[in-house]
Amino acid sequence: MTLEEKERIIIPDENGDEHLFEVLFTFDVDDTEQSYIAVVPAEQAEEEEVEVYAFRYEEQENDDYTLYPIESDDEWNIVEEMLNTLAEEEEE
Repeated sequence: MTLEEKERIIIPDENGDEHLFEVLFTFDVDDTEQSYIAVVPAEQAEEEEVEVYAFRYEEQENDDYTLYPIESDDEWNIVEEMLNTLAEEEEE
C-alpha cells in the first residue's frame, strides 16, 4: 500500500486487484502502541452514506504501509469509538 496525494491510498484485494480509497483519518493508541487507519472507497467519498473500512497499520522504512485486518472486539471498539467521536464533531 502506498500513500498518494490528497490522502488517498491504493489497497489491493485478495485477487491482487487495486482499489483507490480516501483516508478518513489515522490515529495511534498510546496504551497498545498500535496505529489505525479508516478509509472509504474513493468513488463513495462524496456520498452521504459510505462504507468505512478500518485497518491496523505499520509504517515501513520506504514510506509504504502494511495493513492488518482488525480481528479483536477490543480493537473494533476503539475504532468505533473514534468514528463516533469524529461524527459528533462534524455535526457541531
